[in-house]
Amino acid sequence: MSAGQGSTGNVIAAVCSFFIPGLGQLVQGRLLKAIIMFVLAAALWLVWLGWIIHLWSILDAALYKPQG
Repeated sequence: MSAGQGSTGNVIAAVCSFFIPGLGQLVQGRLLKAIIMFVLAAALWLVWLGWIIHLWSILDAALYKPQG
């Protein structure tokens, strides 16, 4: 069996990357690509989280009912 698309090694790498972006590339020995994937995923996750908090802030302000 050749090591390529669909091989056991790639399936394991894909599962690793499912849990932590870049871990699959690290398992495959591609350090630079692993670092790039991890940093980009982390940056985009932070941006996405920022949008969630932004929307939450908007909704909280719109739905606020003062006590009394």
